[in-house]
Amino acid sequence: MKLQSTELHPLVQNYLHELHVLRQLSPHTLKAYRTDLSELQVFAIGDSVELLKVTNAHIRRWAGRLHSKGKSSRTIARALSAWRGWYDWLTEKDARREFYADKVAIKLIANPVDDVKAPKRLQSLPKALSVEQALALVNQAVSEALKKNDLEAIRDAAIIDLLYSSGLRLSELLGIDVTQSKDRQHSSAGWLDWDSAEVTVMGKGGKRRSVPVGGPAMKSLQSWRDMRNATESAKQSLALFISASGVRLSPRTVQARLRTLAIRAGLPTHVHPHMMRHSFASHVLQSSQDLRAVQEMLGHASIASTQIYTSLDFQHLAQAYDKAHPRAKAGKD
Repeated sequence: MKLQSTELHPLVQNYLHELHVLRQLSPHTLKAYRTDLSELQVFAIGDSVELLKVTNAHIRRWAGRLHSKGKSSRTIARALSAWRGWYDWLTEKDARREFYADKVAIKLIANPVDDVKAPKRLQSLPKALSVEQALALVNQAVSEALKKNDLEAIRDAAIIDLLYSSGLRLSELLGIDVTQSKDRQHSSAGWLDWDSAEVTVMGKGGKRRSVPVGGPAMKSLQSWRDMRNATESAKQSLALFISASGVRLSPRTVQARLRTLAIRAGLPTHVHPHMMRHSFASHVLQSSQDLRAVQEMLGHASIASTQIYTSLDFQHLAQAYDKAHPRAKAGKD
């Protein structure tokens, strides 16, 4: 069956129709499928190959062409997934796996996309604030707490100080109780040891870890504890961080408050709670060069998860070199 590059193969059209009617995929997803399958057809026409006679070697060659065009690993993986889905659909449509093109029986022996994988994605570096930006954010929160002296401002300062001081995940932070509790009604996921300046949290995989809390952060936390315990609604909750109504704080509230404070601090990037964790890890590693210690404080099961911060540390060193060395930018002008 000879097709023009702009005319979709009837079986491709049937497949897209089924995705729309039976599987009820979104218009955005359908558009992506159509684009990827159209590209498959363009490759087949360009190489004078019937779509139902495409082999594994063809698919590998065309995936290589996508890569040479500068397509990202994510885009290539999506295309391969769409191609694989269509050929899977073909093999499932008839037990004999026979289809017809120009009234000639075509037997599809196997899915030609099987075992073809996209190039490995380049691991993107986590976004972290610079030391100056992180301090500007913490100082903004502390300054507002001193100025307003209300529940929300003092609580926000304690949260941001603790996030940056101890590198906690948002879920870990919100699971902290004022003190450890274990009875039939409640077992604390996390708690603060106020005397030893240490926070214990429940990390991924149900693993507990204890992390030190810096002096300035403890001061912010103590101010918050005093404010919290003075409110009537606090008596109804064991949670350290509560709302004005006394319930455990929600992730959305922390995200929104952090975003607002970052804007007020003049930070040029969207700041979220996990960015504070990345900043903590990057800055401790810059100062200590102790990868194992950072691994333990972050609660990573594998050192490989922590090693990505060495790349951030190298970026920091490279930036410092560019700023400080008189010959760093030689030849760049």
